[in-house]
Amino acid sequence: MANQEQWYAGVDWASESHHVLLTDDDGRKIGERVFKHGGEGLAEMAAWLMATSSASEAAQIRIAIEVPHGPVVETLIERGFKVHAINPKQMDRFRDRFTLAGAKDDSRDAEVMASALRTDPRCFRLLAVADPVVIELREWSRITEDLGAERNRLTNRLREQLWRYFPAILQLEDDLGAEWLLDLWQAVPTPDKAARIRETTIAKILKRNRIRRFDAAHVLRAATAAHAGRRRYGRSRPGPRHHADRSRAAREPAAQGSASPARYPDCPPHPDRGGRAGAEEAA
Repeated sequence: MANQEQWYAGVDWASESHHVLLTDDDGRKIGERVFKHGGEGLAEMAAWLMATSSASEAAQIRIAIEVPHGPVVETLIERGFKVHAINPKQMDRFRDRFTLAGAKDDSRDAEVMASALRTDPRCFRLLAVADPVVIELREWSRITEDLGAERNRLTNRLREQLWRYFPAILQLEDDLGAEWLLDLWQAVPTPDKAARIRETTIAKILKRNRIRRFDAAHVLRAATAAHAGRRRYGRSRPGPRHHADRSRAAREPAAQGSASPARYPDCPPHPDRGGRAGAEEAA
């Protein structure tokens, strides 16, 4: 094995662990192992690749991976390994060589990547260490994207909740993540609180957030509109008296259906209740 010039490894990257499979120049599997994600696990991965392959230099080991960035890629490149990235769609096509099943299998994916890199290296892209400024800019942009998506999720949840019990505040601002609207919502979390807040308090909130599109009186009118409508029309008026009498009269026969005929001498017994007994007595 020491005479081998090239070795090929496939790394199935995951958030908690990484499945690594190593083959020789002829495609024979010579090692397979799972490493935990972290500094110690990545260092152990690099040491295992060198010890299992018996390569004299790390550049003799070519590694295939789907993700072209991240700590795994950076660690392997810094230690001198040749890391190659492949598009996930191309990875799906190479997977058909081994199986037609669509189930995810980490060991098979690592084997597919190692085999594809050995037979079709032109489908892979050799990765290199990027400039530190580019890496920092890429990470900041990724953080900004994640925070923006989280902000959209939270504002959508906020919109649904306000629409249920405080829709008036939705008329003030389209962006529910605006700082001044969040300050206002903290001061008047419910329509009842909005009905008791002073105009000077709202004016301070607008001044602190430098809102000049409308004044405190406009905000107060918009926030208390729903409360005023509910106070005016919220109580249901009692129904006409004849409805209650009718419903009570409809319940009385059911409750008094088993009463004796002596209580109502002018009413003949019902055929389903007392009629059968009356007929037997007459016979």
